[in-house]
Amino acid sequence: MSFSIAIAGKGGSGKTSTASLIIRYLKRKGLVPILAVDADGNANLGESLGLNTEKTIGSIIAAFNDDKMSIPSGLTKGAYLELKLNEAIVESNNVDLISMGRGEGTGCYCYPNTVLKKFIDELKNNYAYMVMDNEAGMEHLSRRTTENIDELFVVSDHTVKGVRTAVRIIQLIGELKLIVGRLSVIINRVPQTMDNHLAKELDQFGIKPTATIPLDEEILKYDLEKRSLLNLPDTSKAVQSVRGLMEMILSKK
Repeated sequence: MSFSIAIAGKGGSGKTSTASLIIRYLKRKGLVPILAVDADGNANLGESLGLNTEKTIGSIIAAFNDDKMSIPSGLTKGAYLELKLNEAIVESNNVDLISMGRGEGTGCYCYPNTVLKKFIDELKNNYAYMVMDNEAGMEHLSRRTTENIDELFVVSDHTVKGVRTAVRIIQLIGELKLIVGRLSVIINRVPQTMDNHLAKELDQFGIKPTATIPLDEEILKYDLEKRSLLNLPDTSKAVQSVRGLMEMILSKK
């Protein structure tokens, strides 16, 4: 049975780097194979993992809609589309990646999201773990892309806006009655000490972060140099923090 992890939060809060570090931990521990899912229309998880994404769910659907007449005889439209979707899987050593990519038209991601969810549900049981990096904000929740998840990490950066977005995400999950096994809040890019204003904001909403991830210059350096976060050294402060988080989470699995 696959164990599914999803990451949600405000844009710029470090969701993609957090997802990458979780994948790094799982891979180093031999908890493989891993399915990495980039459910963001502005797909960049592959870059953080050092994987080249040539095709996405969105691009395949767009090409399919433009060329419906090329469906081979004997195949239904649905069967042919499912066959083509497998071309979006980027395979690597113990980590495979699929990306949603752009939508069917300007600003439209609804159909790719629907297809992605169905595809993931069928695909993830071939993997020990699935890690899903979601788009910014809360729209993906209303589309129910983030559902049937064992562990949901709501990530906030070290800002009041980030915390308030996290609160709204938590509230929306409850309103939509999404199926989430367990929910944890992570405060990312924390300096040496957490600011008192942020601590008060968390207290006001009754939120006790499961973990904090320190601001890590090595992540910034790897990003600038276009290096995979999977290759970050064990001495990285963020790597050490995510290691502690995952050891705690998996001990309660």
